[in-house]
Amino acid sequence: MTTRPDPVAPADDAARAQARDMLRAANHAALSWLEADGTPGISRIAFGLDPEGVPMTLISGLAPHSPALKARAACAVMVGEVGVKGDPLTHPRLMVRARAQFIAPDDPARPALRAHWLKGHPKAALYVDFPDFAFVLLEPLGALLNGGFGKAFRFEAADLRA
Repeated sequence: MTTRPDPVAPADDAARAQARDMLRAANHAALSWLEADGTPGISRIAFGLDPEGVPMTLISGLAPHSPALKARAACAVMVGEVGVKGDPLTHPRLMVRARAQFIAPDDPARPALRAHWLKGHPKAALYVDFPDFAFVLLEPLGALLNGGFGKAFRFEAADLRA
């Protein structure tokens, strides 16, 4: 049996820049997680980067992905918008495999995360302080960038940091 070459290339400087730009530009993402019984789930979430460039979100404890992420921190997020024209599969998208880390309400880092989050998500001021809401860092483990036909790149976690 012959083996095929891996169609996904290691990240180069241009791919790193594109991935970082996509992360900075995204204000929402698709989040995938696993339920307690092992079935997958997916949801649209508010999305941003913390001051260090780590992906993050703000989620309600009432959302089904909140207890699922607390039980199993492994998750993935996808960013990238479909353009107005053309085949949706030709537009770039970035999938980041991550580990969710909930920030406790009394964590000393929370006030700075809150202030930073509200700069990019000002409407969240209506609910950011509700007791069921928590910031969740989505610490990257690696990523895949599909930049369109024939443009696929694999990233290590460090590749996503500026």
